[in-house]
Amino acid sequence: MNTNRRVLDLFSCAGGAGWGYHLAGFEVDGCDIADRPRYPFGYRRGDALEYLAALIASGEIERYTLVHASPPCQAGCALTVGTNRSQDWGGAHVDLVAPTRTLLEASGLPYVVEQPNGRAEIRKDLTLCGEAFGLGVLRHRNFELGRWATMQPAHPKHRGYVRGYRHGIYRNGPYVAAYGEGGGKATVPEMQYALGITWTDVREELTEAIPPAYTKWIGTAFMTARQEVIA
Repeated sequence: MNTNRRVLDLFSCAGGAGWGYHLAGFEVDGCDIADRPRYPFGYRRGDALEYLAALIASGEIERYTLVHASPPCQAGCALTVGTNRSQDWGGAHVDLVAPTRTLLEASGLPYVVEQPNGRAEIRKDLTLCGEAFGLGVLRHRNFELGRWATMQPAHPKHRGYVRGYRHGIYRNGPYVAAYGEGGGKATVPEMQYALGITWTDVREELTEAIPPAYTKWIGTAFMTARQEVIA
């Protein structure tokens, strides 16, 4: 069994997920089709699925312990689904969840697939919320776990509203809306603080980021499960 602690972080964006695995004790390599100069680890720019397929074909995938993937699935995202319906827009958004899973299965490695709340077709083996980690955002995220398992942690009750306007009414609250602009949404410094991300100040990257606390928890749970199997 591979005894290394190395994660392949696919569709890595600016590295929110990767940083969490780093905090859990993993070495991290990222891959994203966009230029991500602020990504804090070793990084390859290119098509994530093509890169994964090449690693599998060459056998280089074996240097990894775990693969994390956050494939785009705007067609299933709750925000874009609602907007598309209200505007009578078409469904031209990219959905890479199924082909990502196919390659992850072919890799032979344990894996994690992350998606926001919505209609993306993944198993919700884990659902994590910022409140569980004392964060200033809720940012619910679902995770499908392949070739390993762990228990779902308790989902604590939210302490109040997300600050900002909804349906023309302003509410204050302990959480910030870490997306968009105006309407009481978070400033970039507020987003950085709430998410636990300091290495990028690009709003688009912060909007998409997974809070590192989530993948720190997942990475720790993975190593615990792995040690139990070895024992």
